[in-house]
Amino acid sequence: MRRIEHSAVGVANGSTEMFSAFESGGPMWTGQGPRVETRSVRFDEEFVEPPVVHVGLSMWDIACHANQRADIRAVNITRQGFDLQFRTWEDTRVARVRADWMAIGPLRHAEDWDID
Repeated sequence: MRRIEHSAVGVANGSTEMFSAFESGGPMWTGQGPRVETRSVRFDEEFVEPPVVHVGLSMWDIACHANQRADIRAVNITRQGFDLQFRTWEDTRVARVRADWMAIGPLRHAEDWDID
């Protein structure tokens, strides 16, 4: 469990379109084997330390003639943002993906004077 000792806690959230590969014939739709798409997300306000980030699929458009394989996660989490990463593999064909995310962590408090 992560304990936030600070009195100001921030919650940031958003929605990110990862890709739309159907129209462009991109590798998520036409490719085979391991594939990955990454999008950088920046917070509106910097956290005091890297927050906890939760991500989930809010939309995915996928072909029905193969197994549906997906892995979505937040990587490279910093005080300023993170990378949203979607992976698939084998013969899965993904046309579009949108992900929603939420970050929770400590913020500077107006009365703080000793935090860099």
